This record gives sequence, C-alpha cells and structure tokens, in this order.
Amino acid sequence: MVRVVSADGEQLGVMAISEALQKAREAKLDLVEVASNAVPPVCRIMDYGKFKFEKSKKERQARRKQHHSTIKEIKLRPKIEKHDYEFKMKHVRRFLENRDKVKITIRFRGREITRTESGTILLTRVKEEMDDLAVVEVGPKMEGRTMIIVLTPRVGRKPGDTASAGG
Repeated sequence: MVRVVSADGEQLGVMAISEALQKAREAKLDLVEVASNAVPPVCRIMDYGKFKFEKSKKERQARRKQHHSTIKEIKLRPKIEKHDYEFKMKHVRRFLENRDKVKITIRFRGREITRTESGTILLTRVKEEMDDLAVVEVGPKMEGRTMIIVLTPRVGRKPGDTASAGG
C-alpha cells in the first residue's frame, strides 16, 4: 500500500502499488516514490524526465551565480615610491571589488630585515585605505624575510559595487 499524490498535487489516497501504477499509466506519466520513510510510503505521479531536467537546470543556474574567489597577490618593497604604491593599490581595489582575496607581500632584502617596522607601517596604511572594501583575514605577520597581510572582501558587497569607493 502507498499514498498517492497526483501530478497537480491532489491527494488520491492510499491504494495498492499495482493500482497506483495503473493510474500513472493512464495519465502517461511515471510513479515516483518521494517519501520512503513515511507510513505508508508516498508516491507521486509525475513526468520524471521533465523533473530531472528542471532540477539540473536549477543547479546550473545556481552554479552560474556562484563566485569562486581566488587569492591574488601583490608584492611590495619597504621603500616603494608614491606612484608605484598608488598603482598597486588600484589593482588591490579592483581585485577586492571582484570579490577576490588579496595577499599583500613585502619582501625585505639584505639589511632591510633589521627595519621591519617600515613594512608594518606600510601594511597598516594599506589596511586603512582598503577599510571600506576589505576585512583583514591574516596579518600583518612575518614569514622569514617576507611580511604578509591577507585582505578579504567585505560581506554584503556585490561585484562592481563602487558606491562607497573613492577612487
């Protein structure tokens, strides 16, 4: 015995499986079990091929709307010139607006490693400038001769949303 629901959602009642199959054949549709744990199990009369097609179509649309964020890396030096810094910050801003994470790396060479505070000051400046677009996920921290910070786009912003961006 199974509980049968018609194609338009109407309850047909509890009946034998053979009787339910007969009703499905008469409607030229399939009998599909939708709730096997229920007592009695629930079956629905539907076009199963069409159901599978619509389900896969919804999944494709959901996948199309997803954004797969990647980590983009920007490399800086502790003694960066003003124009170079501004140019790199335009790239950082663009990456964040496209909902990508940004890893900013400062590489210290030679004796620069003794003056890591200049790198900390630079990363703090980056963090403050990108505060409207990003949240700090990691850093600033030292890894050998490099200092890194990872910025993540703020939640709630949409790609290309530059309403509050000043650049």
